[in-house]
Amino acid sequence: MSKLDELRAIKEEVINISGELADTRRKENYFPVIGEGSHDASIMFVGEAPGENEAKRGRPFVGRAGKFLDELLQFISIPRESVYITNIVKDRPPKNRDPLPEEIALYAPFLVKQIEIIKPKIVATLGRFSMTYVMNRYGLDWELGPISNLHGKVFESPNGFKVVPLYHPAAAIYNQHLKPELFEDFKILKTLI
Repeated sequence: MSKLDELRAIKEEVINISGELADTRRKENYFPVIGEGSHDASIMFVGEAPGENEAKRGRPFVGRAGKFLDELLQFISIPRESVYITNIVKDRPPKNRDPLPEEIALYAPFLVKQIEIIKPKIVATLGRFSMTYVMNRYGLDWELGPISNLHGKVFESPNGFKVVPLYHPAAAIYNQHLKPELFEDFKILKTLI
């Protein structure tokens, strides 16, 4: 089966999933946000969950945080279409609240499959929820700490890829002092590919 077919199968599973977030998606006429980008990407960005703009369009990182992510990618001369962008949770939590542990548990197997299919060299986590999940899932739980201590550091996963925790771009929108740190952290990504 091709990567495209495998990723389409994930999409079908997510479309048909049961649960509170999927029920809300259907009621609100939103879309699930599976992911987008190169199926051969060296870098996979993993956010937490889609916001309203993303759920309306079915695409990850298309709101204000997405515009800042685009700016960060331009800063390091990496085209957005050459990376893969997704979230752990594929449906929007109401009022953009943080994803609940049971929601992460429900949707995380889809992320695991996406990582297996795409085989990125780098998994760049965007925010503390994705950082915590990815580091726990891929043998780096003993390295875990606050994102303020781990952002921009490079961890070697036993699964053969590097994990780079980053602040979520939305955090820099609300806390302007984080912007320079995100620009510095993105420079590290450029050195890894």
